[in-house]
Amino acid sequence: MIGYEEILRKKKLPQVGQVVRSKKYGTLWRIMEKREVWQNIEDDPKSGEPRLVPAIYLAFWRMREGVPPGVGKMMGYLYTLLDNTFEVNWEIVS
Repeated sequence: MIGYEEILRKKKLPQVGQVVRSKKYGTLWRIMEKREVWQNIEDDPKSGEPRLVPAIYLAFWRMREGVPPGVGKMMGYLYTLLDNTFEVNWEIVS
């Protein structure tokens, strides 16, 4: 089974405290939380049994001048080895 460390390494996900930039909007976001979780995927085609894969949950806080950390807009996403959404949408700034 694929471990959480492999997801972090292969997807090059940021660590808590690092800043990322949205490629679409150019806004800056700080990573406030990182958790190891399980994500549901399609049921097994042969048995119909539900399946889970390891995932990393990242919580993002939008950085704005004069606004203390954790106040304002926040959002979170799950990342697995089965998707490329981090690479497509974000770049690590620091």
